[in-house]
Amino acid sequence: MNSEKLNFEDGYVSVNGLKLYYKRFGKGNRHKMITLHGGPGGTHDYLLPLADLVSRDYDIVFYDQYGCGRSEDPKKDEDYSLEYSVEEVEGIRSKFFGDSRVNIFGNSWGGMLALKYGVKYQNRIVTLTSSSGLSSVPDTVKEMRRLISMLPTQHRDAIIRAEETGNYNGPEYQAAYQYFMETHTIRIKPLPDEILTMFDFLEKRGTYLKMNGPNEFTITGSIKDIDFTPELEKITVPVLITCGKFDEVTPKIAENIHERIKGSELVVFNNSSHLQFWEEREKYMDVLDSFVRKYDK
Repeated sequence: MNSEKLNFEDGYVSVNGLKLYYKRFGKGNRHKMITLHGGPGGTHDYLLPLADLVSRDYDIVFYDQYGCGRSEDPKKDEDYSLEYSVEEVEGIRSKFFGDSRVNIFGNSWGGMLALKYGVKYQNRIVTLTSSSGLSSVPDTVKEMRRLISMLPTQHRDAIIRAEETGNYNGPEYQAAYQYFMETHTIRIKPLPDEILTMFDFLEKRGTYLKMNGPNEFTITGSIKDIDFTPELEKITVPVLITCGKFDEVTPKIAENIHERIKGSELVVFNNSSHLQFWEEREKYMDVLDSFVRKYDK
């Protein structure tokens, strides 16, 4: 289903004093869902395959997080944080759904944000889905370094040289990074317009560099030391954990989260990397919808 053909409302809402851009599909439908994009610094655009669920009676809110896409920057640098983002999610939930509990979906950084939101606000949640999410940035970086060590020699060496010199503009590094992304981030070609739009905004805005760093595996920004893994045991709501077999946030990371959250479900998509809802779109929607319907009755 093409999200452009679906009816939606869009505009801006004020959350914690910032104007945030949103799109809402299926207003008034039964299953209330909020989606959290990755980055940090991405946009809602690449999550739009989830609008496929509107035909299955979902009311879905997409939004650009602060400092991302079409939304405003936070007023203070210290607000570029996981904690501030959690309060933003709660603000979005309250604005659109009042006192109702919702289904939370997050991918990558958005998966980490969903899990942290689940630690603090699980009384607001029906189900929580973490797609390629994480709870420990240091552990995830270790896994990414392992993936880099297994790249073809010329690509591995180009990445090492770029990190030693700080020069990420050379053609050898660009080729190596493209190979990594095509192997471990998104395994479909050509890239869909929604993903290209997200990357365009990510490069224009400074949030990715401030919070993450120069690339997916060189994390030098404000999130670099985050590790709330021990807190995962506090989560008692139904949790679905998904990842791709070739994911940059590896199945090992997903398994660690699964082991920490009692009763959680883990699904590994064997023909996917980091964006399973693009790479195995129809299967992903079936898995996600089946999970939500078990609990959102």
